[in-house]
Amino acid sequence: MKILEINGCSKQFGSMEVLKGVSISVKAGEVLAIIGPSGSGKSTLLRCATLLETMDGGDLVYLGKYAARADRDGRSVYASPAELRRMRSRFGMVFQNFNLFPHYSVLRNIIDAPVSVQKRSKAEALESAGALLKKMGLEDKADAYPYQLSGGQQQRVAIARALAMKPDILFFDEPTSALDPELTGEILKVIRQLAEENMTMVIVTHEMAFARDVSDHIVFMDDGVIVEEGGPEIVSNPTRERTKLFLERFRQDRKSTRLNSSH
Repeated sequence: MKILEINGCSKQFGSMEVLKGVSISVKAGEVLAIIGPSGSGKSTLLRCATLLETMDGGDLVYLGKYAARADRDGRSVYASPAELRRMRSRFGMVFQNFNLFPHYSVLRNIIDAPVSVQKRSKAEALESAGALLKKMGLEDKADAYPYQLSGGQQQRVAIARALAMKPDILFFDEPTSALDPELTGEILKVIRQLAEENMTMVIVTHEMAFARDVSDHIVFMDDGVIVEEGGPEIVSNPTRERTKLFLERFRQDRKSTRLNSSH
C-alpha cells in the first residue's frame, strides 16, 4: 500500500523554479533516502510533502486521499483545512535543528501534541512517552529542559516526539547536520532501529554510507529534478554522470574534512 505519492510537484519562489515536476512514492514499511547537493530542492520537496509549503503544481496523496490535486491547468488545488488537519496527524517530522519547545520539559515536549492535537488521554500519552524515552535511552531526562541536553539528546527527544503521534510515515530533514560527528552515530543508530521495525520513512541526508545501508530506494536530486533513482547500489555504482560527479566531490570533501580535523 502506498503511504505517500507526489506526482509532478512544481514549486517556485519568485522567479526561481525550485522543483520542476518531481514525482516520488513511498510504500508502507519502505525507507526512501533523498540525496543531492545543497540547493537541489530536497528540503523544499520535504516541506511540500509535509504541508509546510504549498506546491504550485502537481498532486499530493496520503493513503489514497488527495491533500492536493492538479486542476486542468496543472495547478495544485488543496483539500479543506479540516481534511489537511487530519492528514497532518498521520505523519511526523524531524528537523535539522530539533525544534523543541525550549520552555517545556522533555516529557511535556513529547506528550503535548498527542493530548492537544489527537485528544488522547494524558495517562495514555504519559505511558507512551515513558516507553519512547526508554527506547531512546533518555528515561532519566523526562524532567530536563532542552538547554540541559546535548544536541544528540535533543534530536532523540525530537524523534520521540514525532513517534508519539503514532505516525504512518516519518520525515527527516538532514537530522544529523547540526550535530558533531560523534553525536551523529547515535541518531543514525536510532533511525536504523526504526528501519528494522519497518517504520515508513523519507530521509533527506548527506550521510551517503547510511543512505546506502538503511534505504530501500534512493533518489538523487539536482537543480529541482530527479536525476537518478534506484536501489541502494546507486551510491556505490551510479549510472548518471551528474550523480557520479556529486558522489566523487562528496567523497573528496569528506576526505579533506577528516584530514583537517586530524591536524
